[in-house]
Amino acid sequence: MDRRNIKLTIQYQGTQYCGWQSQSGPKTVQDEIKAAIHKTTGRDVKVTGAGRTDAGVHALGQVANFVIEHHLEPERYRDALNYYLPDDIRVLDSAAVPLEFDARRDALFKRYRYLIGLEKSALYFAYRWEYTRPINYDLLKLAAGMIVGEHDFAPFCVVSSRKENNICLIESALWRRIGPLLVFEIRGNRFLHSMIRSLVGAMVNLATVQQDKNKLNLTLERFGDIIKSSATERVEFTAPAQGLYLVSVGYNKG
Repeated sequence: MDRRNIKLTIQYQGTQYCGWQSQSGPKTVQDEIKAAIHKTTGRDVKVTGAGRTDAGVHALGQVANFVIEHHLEPERYRDALNYYLPDDIRVLDSAAVPLEFDARRDALFKRYRYLIGLEKSALYFAYRWEYTRPINYDLLKLAAGMIVGEHDFAPFCVVSSRKENNICLIESALWRRIGPLLVFEIRGNRFLHSMIRSLVGAMVNLATVQQDKNKLNLTLERFGDIIKSSATERVEFTAPAQGLYLVSVGYNKG
């Protein structure tokens, strides 16, 4: 049997999982995928994901790959794995790619979405941040514009997860208002641990009308200064995990 590299496109609801990445103890999405592959093929394989989503974060188009020697045709992995996966994880597509393809290293960009509900819902609270205080939408849009470009995002990263190089290139960042929803879309070449949630939390903080005088609040000017500077002090505003979605991952091959 020939060795094949199988690329998976995966959708999942992150509520019940401690993120994508395997770890000792808590249940993760990667563990569920590996278990389904083992049940399907009898093989234990290494599964590489395009990115590590945090606990509670959802995915519309996570990408992963694994190399295996097995007779099952690549396109049949989708249905075979879905048979064993829980209902909150679905493989949307499976395909053969070149053996050198790596879902993480070969990713050119990732696109994320963050949802804020401006009213309470009995149905959708697990899929968005429900925030009912008045928000200045114009300030949100101005703040998003400051994110675009190449910047050191260390202030928006968990301190223990910072790398030697924390510079990211953000190609686009914008807010849209759709009925009772505020939708933030961001696309970039890489993202740091909790970076998007920290950016969203900071933008909501600076745009909140009638702010609590007992809390430290950002201004638009201060937010811009942090983005442009090489400061390392952690920005202490983090939006909840349930509003964040990994939408898609882009490649020039595979």
